[in-house]
Amino acid sequence: MQDDVLIIVHASAPRRIFAVGTLLVLGVIVLYLAIARPPQDFGLQAFLIGFGLIVLWLTERLRRATRSTLVLTETQLRTDSGEVLAEVAQIESLDRGFFAFKPSNGFLVRLTHKAPYRWEPGMWWRHGRRIGVGGVAAAAQTKAMAEMLSAMIAQRD
Repeated sequence: MQDDVLIIVHASAPRRIFAVGTLLVLGVIVLYLAIARPPQDFGLQAFLIGFGLIVLWLTERLRRATRSTLVLTETQLRTDSGEVLAEVAQIESLDRGFFAFKPSNGFLVRLTHKAPYRWEPGMWWRHGRRIGVGGVAAAAQTKAMAEMLSAMIAQRD
């Protein structure tokens, strides 16, 4: 079948807890500094409040994004909710190199065409012809997914 799941990648629990916790602590500390010990300059206080709120918003985005999983089938790389990151037929190459601009413990996929920008913090991002997979995802799972994709690309070509 074409829809058989080959591999699933999900966020590593310790990395997820650490990432969400770190951002949460940063946001709370910045807001505490802005409110409990306000600087003399109102502009700086407004900046600190805005920065703290943005960090808390990013914390929530990270928390939600890392609840989802990435699924590789014979035809698609998609999320568990059904959003297609890329069709396997449209993948041009895959890069796992040390100097590749890729997420931590992840890999970079180059597509044959541009796709709309999308970012799910800690799991994946898509910009132009590139998709970065990784971040707080489990290293063993992303490595296995990258190797499967490489084999699928080699078999196709």
